Amino acid sequence: MKVIASSIRKGNIIEREDGQLYVVLTAESFFPGKGTPTTQIDMRRLSDGVKVSDRYKTTEQVERAFVEDMDYTYLYSDDDGHHFMNQQSFEQVPVSGDVLGDQAQWLQENMVCILSMFNGVPVAIQLPPRVTLEIVETEPVVKGQTASSSYKPAKVSNGARVMVPPHIQTGTRVVIQTEDGAYVERAKD
Repeated sequence: MKVIASSIRKGNIIEREDGQLYVVLTAESFFPGKGTPTTQIDMRRLSDGVKVSDRYKTTEQVERAFVEDMDYTYLYSDDDGHHFMNQQSFEQVPVSGDVLGDQAQWLQENMVCILSMFNGVPVAIQLPPRVTLEIVETEPVVKGQTASSSYKPAKVSNGARVMVPPHIQTGTRVVIQTEDGAYVERAKD
């Protein structure tokens, strides 16, 4: 299915002129004051993991591969990969670490994710946009430091490192964006 380049998003699967399938890692549109607007797409070839970068005019047509997006529940991780279960058929599917990349750190038990399947093989994943985690380690509050001045490093319950505002203390539950690991807010629960 042909779509314009500016509508391509992270996680989409596209088919290039070489007939190979690629998963989009980043897609960024540039609109200069003069000249033609362009879209920069960084992608990874599904067959062997080679990373490629292409630049298109924003109105240029790109072939988007037909993949089936379905809800899967995360179960556990082991040496074979990360295991997910289809919510309708209860079939279990292992997903390699290459497909998840650095998003694997945000997986939580029973988390519902969208797996993109191409010919029965998982090729891409979309995690929920936000996760709630507890701060297990952070620096103490420094008196006189304003809330908006800077962020401090913190370690959350899954072992990931994030940057949080100075007023956040150990034991506080916070909401984190899964896309980039950015602090959103203190959890309301």
